[in-house]
Amino acid sequence: MANQDHVIVTINGEEYLAAPEQNLLDLINTTGTFVPQICYNEALGPVQTCDTCMVEVDGDVVRACGTTVKAGMSVKTDPGHVNEAQKEALDRILENHELYCTVCDYNNGSCEIHNTVQEFGLEHQSRPFEPKPYEIDNSSPFYRYDPDQCILCGRCVEVCQDVQVNETLLIDWDRKQPRVVWDEDAPIDESSCVSCGQCVTVCPCNALMETSMVGEAGYMTDHEPGLLRSMIDATKTVEPGYGPLFAVSDTEAAMREERIEKTKTVCTYCGVGCTFDVWTKDRKVLKVEPQHDSPANGISTCVKGKFGWDYVNSEERLTKPLIRDGESFVEVEWEEALDYTARRFQEIKAAKGADALGFIASSKATNEESYAMQKLARQAIGTNNIDNCSRYCQSPATKGLFRTVGHGGDSGSIDDIAKADMVITIGSNTAESHPVLASRIKRSQKLFGQKLYVFDLRKHEMGQRADRFFQPKSGTDLVWLSAVTKYIIDNGLEDSAFIDKWVNKFEDFKQSLEPFTLDYAEEMTGIAKQDLMAIAEQAASVGKLAVCWAMGVTQHQLGSDTSTAISNLLLVTGNYMREGTGAYPLRGHNNVQGCSDFGSMPNFFPGYEEVAADDVRSRYEEAWGVEIPAQPGKDNHEMIGAIHEGELASLYVLGEDTGIVDANINYVTAAFEKLEFFVVQDLFLTETAKYADVILPAVPSLEKEGTFTNTERRIQRLYQALDPVGDSRPDWQIIMDIARRLGYDWNYASPSDIMDEAASLAPLFAGVRYDRLTGYDSLQWPVAADGTDTPLLFTDGFPFDDNKATFYPLEFKLRYDTDDEYDLHVNNGRVLEHFHEGNMTYKSPAITSKMPTAFIEISPELAKERGINEGAEVKLVSRTGEVTGTVHVTDRVSGNELYLPLNDNGKTAVNYLTDNRVDKDTDTPAYKEIAVRMEVIKKKGKSPLPPNNYRRGNPQPQIGVRVEGKWERDDYIFPGSQVKQNG
Repeated sequence: MANQDHVIVTINGEEYLAAPEQNLLDLINTTGTFVPQICYNEALGPVQTCDTCMVEVDGDVVRACGTTVKAGMSVKTDPGHVNEAQKEALDRILENHELYCTVCDYNNGSCEIHNTVQEFGLEHQSRPFEPKPYEIDNSSPFYRYDPDQCILCGRCVEVCQDVQVNETLLIDWDRKQPRVVWDEDAPIDESSCVSCGQCVTVCPCNALMETSMVGEAGYMTDHEPGLLRSMIDATKTVEPGYGPLFAVSDTEAAMREERIEKTKTVCTYCGVGCTFDVWTKDRKVLKVEPQHDSPANGISTCVKGKFGWDYVNSEERLTKPLIRDGESFVEVEWEEALDYTARRFQEIKAAKGADALGFIASSKATNEESYAMQKLARQAIGTNNIDNCSRYCQSPATKGLFRTVGHGGDSGSIDDIAKADMVITIGSNTAESHPVLASRIKRSQKLFGQKLYVFDLRKHEMGQRADRFFQPKSGTDLVWLSAVTKYIIDNGLEDSAFIDKWVNKFEDFKQSLEPFTLDYAEEMTGIAKQDLMAIAEQAASVGKLAVCWAMGVTQHQLGSDTSTAISNLLLVTGNYMREGTGAYPLRGHNNVQGCSDFGSMPNFFPGYEEVAADDVRSRYEEAWGVEIPAQPGKDNHEMIGAIHEGELASLYVLGEDTGIVDANINYVTAAFEKLEFFVVQDLFLTETAKYADVILPAVPSLEKEGTFTNTERRIQRLYQALDPVGDSRPDWQIIMDIARRLGYDWNYASPSDIMDEAASLAPLFAGVRYDRLTGYDSLQWPVAADGTDTPLLFTDGFPFDDNKATFYPLEFKLRYDTDDEYDLHVNNGRVLEHFHEGNMTYKSPAITSKMPTAFIEISPELAKERGINEGAEVKLVSRTGEVTGTVHVTDRVSGNELYLPLNDNGKTAVNYLTDNRVDKDTDTPAYKEIAVRMEVIKKKGKSPLPPNNYRRGNPQPQIGVRVEGKWERDDYIFPGSQVKQNG
């Protein structure tokens, strides 16, 4: 009857092969047999609340979703008593949900109650609909909850508790009339809800709905509540049974398809790379709907990806080219702006040489646009002065991985992080900077026993959830990593078989670790020796270890070396080449990975081939018909310095607010003022654009096609959902138009042509084609010419000549600290609500209502010492500048550590404090190395965190919906038992 590969199950007299321990409902769904299943969702698994999936198994009526297949099992889905049990369950649902489909905004073909009742053939319900004694909760600016329409399926609770793992929603089964509650029965807007929208995504009906959908989706849904009631009653009079009701509502739903577009796109915020369908009506964004087959995120979203699209229709959008006229700008036509731009480029090149011009590409733009930008610099101008914002965050991680394992990207996929037995995060506020990825870690820890160790200066959410949380002294992660590695080797805990086979220079590396004793590490980091020993033993003993890190590592003067130390530790413990293991430098922007991948770097062509390599350079020279300099160009940091030195006269910045996000704002903006010619291409009049001579209006991702590459090296396609606003154009078209005026006619008809060219020249992308990226299909580089991609790196060895990785010896010299005058250390980073400086998210009134401004986090002990309270106003003064901001007192920070979020481009912008210090190997600014003194302006005031901020909520962790609470109620009878009882 069975072997280790499958078991045989009989369904309605036919035999089927099933996987051992497979869910029975999953198996039934593969057979084409209809079984009602309203509470079941493939992404959630069995919830067992709706009771509609009744089947007979070996003579007993059971829930199919709660049953595991067994060899020889006999299943019947259609006997009369099973059908009666299913009908009883549906009647109970309709007692809790009023069907008024024609005038419902959810009537878009996806209402699972509508579809199930229709397919079941139910014409009338046995019990009338009974209103509940609860008001609609309209408190959230993002979505609303209608208890009258809620069937208590618990999907929203399951997804909140065990998929998103924010643990806000639950069902109060003890009430006379149970309902979904937020926290301890708080209004949505006053709860711990992070507005990820996943509850809305999984709701099978209109109980939870995006506020942007309400009154917008249907032809007869834009009405006042009283009118809605009368329309519902009128509809019921006209449509006496469900058959006529569904006929009319299906016709109306089909009409909606003609005016509501559903377009697959890729999120434009962080590097997780969430994909989803965006619903648009004219220019209105009605909703974002993730799909189960979205490769990076599945059904998950965060507040920005789900609701943060207002910027697309902002009145502040640039719609026509602008040219400076004295202290202001005048609108001009494209021809004039492009002609002027090309002429000035040519004049400066003729007078001062090609290297007097610099180009900065955008991590917000597509891969194809990065390729076009670096081609413009190298072919049309003749310089390698091309860079992107990976210089601000990603480059040190890439450097560390190049040194040791040969590829500068994530070792595997987000799935691998979830599969790890242990995850270490270092310098990563993962739950706020990469919330969907963080949810995978939180879920694995909560449900599957994954160990989570967190190293950071702040006790943010991941620190609070960690099995062990450590606060090493800022900038000393290299020390504890090296000390842990040394302890592992000294005690024979290393994976010697892996090292012997796959890694070079072990003895040299072992000798280089001699200074990193436990005593030294304890002194330098503040982590106790016993803890360091426990960390080492834990890391060496687990089967699968994955390490995630971010800007808390890379934005130091030793960022590259610390990233290298992480990879050294993984090599020592044999944690490469297998699922669930490896290095994961979490990319901050949606396409910061791809922007570097496709060549917007001063030393690399697309695919990380060196410009100094003659054979590589000749390949591009032959394809492009020009000579390309062999000398690497200037990076972002060097370009700013070169402007001050008079060596760089022109700068072209695409989609980057350099004047805010680069370190030392005053120094950077002073450079802008020295430029002979400055071009900025963007959506808005950014702080950087205010210094420009020409401003070219670009379009956001919803108004163009292309591809983004996420943190997993996953290339994903986005489709155009909206027409460009005004005269704005996609970046690739603008770049191509400039190139044409410089004498190079590229003639790309679409971004797919650009990708084809890149794939023909860069071996890393040899098999990348748009027909292999259709819909939700994706490719993870390297991609072979036949289209075979590489979800897991290094399975056949490492990309060095001998196929081996290499240990990289390191040393440590502490390069900064506080002192008696500048006695406080300022850490900085992201927050959940906003992205980076907020140029996009502050255009969303709903998001801004949750966090209207940046703030300065101060520990309770420091607040007491300085005599200040919540809402105080303070000035922070560094050696290079100052900021003023409002105080939030929190135990997330301790002692003399402060935290300043990045989401400000005004008086609280952190880069007024930063200086010109950089990572010694990549020139990444040492943003995290800020010593300041504090001046108190006002001792207390209004809190910068409004009452409706989720941080003020009170989560209620539990596993799932606790359906047993329903089954234990006096008024609950199992439908199968009731049918049997009724005969």
